[in-house]
Amino acid sequence: MLSPGQEEHCAPTKEPVKYGELVVLGYNGSLPNGDRGRRKSRFALYKRAKANGVKPSTVHILNTPQASKAVNCKGQHSISYTLSRNQTVVVEYSHDKDTDMFQIGRSTEGPIDFVVTDTVSGGGGESEDTLITQSTISRFACRVVCERNPPYTARIYAAGFDSSKNIFLGEKAAKWKNPDGHMDGLTTNGVLVMHPRGGFTEESKPGVWREISVCGDVYTLRETRSAQTRGKLVESESNVLQDGSLVDLCGATLLWRTADGLFHTPTQKHLEALRQELNAARPQCPVGLNTLAFPSMQRCSRALASVPTQEDKQPWVYLACGHVHGYHDWGHRSERDPNAQRECPMCRTVGPYVPLWLGCEPAFYVDTGAPTHAFVPCGHVCSEKSARYWAEIPLPHGTHAFHAACPFCTTQLNLAQKWAKLIFQGPID
Repeated sequence: MLSPGQEEHCAPTKEPVKYGELVVLGYNGSLPNGDRGRRKSRFALYKRAKANGVKPSTVHILNTPQASKAVNCKGQHSISYTLSRNQTVVVEYSHDKDTDMFQIGRSTEGPIDFVVTDTVSGGGGESEDTLITQSTISRFACRVVCERNPPYTARIYAAGFDSSKNIFLGEKAAKWKNPDGHMDGLTTNGVLVMHPRGGFTEESKPGVWREISVCGDVYTLRETRSAQTRGKLVESESNVLQDGSLVDLCGATLLWRTADGLFHTPTQKHLEALRQELNAARPQCPVGLNTLAFPSMQRCSRALASVPTQEDKQPWVYLACGHVHGYHDWGHRSERDPNAQRECPMCRTVGPYVPLWLGCEPAFYVDTGAPTHAFVPCGHVCSEKSARYWAEIPLPHGTHAFHAACPFCTTQLNLAQKWAKLIFQGPID
């Protein structure tokens, strides 16, 4: 479904060309308070009715702030590189009839097509106002440029144009002149990209995280996220997004899915059918012998993994062994955190005891397999191949750390055991 801001840009055909989708990691199908306007958990990029892409044209070397202001006020898109108080290089951009541009960032101003704010690990815990105040995501973080003709190649660039159609790289920003003479630079906290090796399938392996420049070149990572010295140019790699590419904005990570990739992804209807199939098998709590049932997809998408539920039918799991039970309040080893160390009544294994929630975001699945595995320690459930895939993906955390995380809530996975195979007990009758 398109946001109101996008509908007018799409061709009035029954099925407009879809370039792909950007899906924010950490949300299980929708934002906790629901998707609203341009702020949502996923954003579909469609071919616009009229091309709005831009390409570099005239370069101005200016020696006074007044001259720089005059160029920026011409109403054209431009990128300003401030070299010193007395010298600025302004690169003007002209209309490109062959591309569509989509902008992503924290700002709610008009030029931003997809509003993204910081993802809180675990799916909740802070108010939106707190997130925006403390955000490390740039207001105009990046832009995706898609070719309007087949094969509809999508490229990513750091930084986005503001309401004045300008990108400003101040004196402190990392910037330089390339050997061919054109200027380039990096944003404060950077835009990182990782292309998986082998596409987005169960056989894929994680690629190497790189940084993308304002002009779309690929660099090795800086020593720290906001260091002023750039990494080394990686000429053998490009800024072309592939199915499964991850884009990190320092506070939120986005997954790029191509239209073709989404075609082979399970649908919401398929995931709902798997849920009903699971419940139709009437799994039982081996202790209470009560029938267990996974909640509806809508409830799963709004549930916070960090908030325990003690409903009769809600499945719980002993993560160390995988035995699925209903909720019971005995067998714990700690009064302070009773669910941190529980002894499984089936096999006496001791470990965390958490509720199970189905992964409701289809874009995170690498196959259409049954939900048989749970991430540790959050308890989100998906197919075995999807669990194995995400368990191997290092996601940026903070300024220079990387760790694997659950895609449905971004909870850091346990280093010793990242997922558990679920063991259900069928009905005795």
